Amino acid sequence: MFGKSTNVESTLKKIDGEAIASIIDKSMTITGEISFKGKTRIDGTVIGNIRGEHLILSESGKIEGNLQLDSFNCFGSLLGNIKTGLLTARKDCCIVGTIESTSLTVEPGAGIEGEVKAALKKQVAPPLPEKKK
Repeated sequence: MFGKSTNVESTLKKIDGEAIASIIDKSMTITGEISFKGKTRIDGTVIGNIRGEHLILSESGKIEGNLQLDSFNCFGSLLGNIKTGLLTARKDCCIVGTIESTSLTVEPGAGIEGEVKAALKKQVAPPLPEKKK
């Protein structure tokens, strides 16, 4: 259900090779909605909803709000709901809220409290087996 596929691995390689376009420094606190393209890293605090492509929440980063992202790499603390294609919950991170992801990786030591939903890509149900006569 949450296993890696070659499609996920190629996406990870693409994301890892992409340069970080924006950084919210650990001395910053932002209140409000954030929308971005590309790769963004949050070291500070954001109070508000975030919509974007690839987000890294560092160990010092904190978010109170809902996320809608292509991918989310969480090292910090999140209080809110997540809708993402690819989520990696790193050791010592803390996520409180509903997670909806097509691919979920949880490292040992990651803290998750809430509901986890498998958001399936448009899949066709397999055919029912034929009855033996």
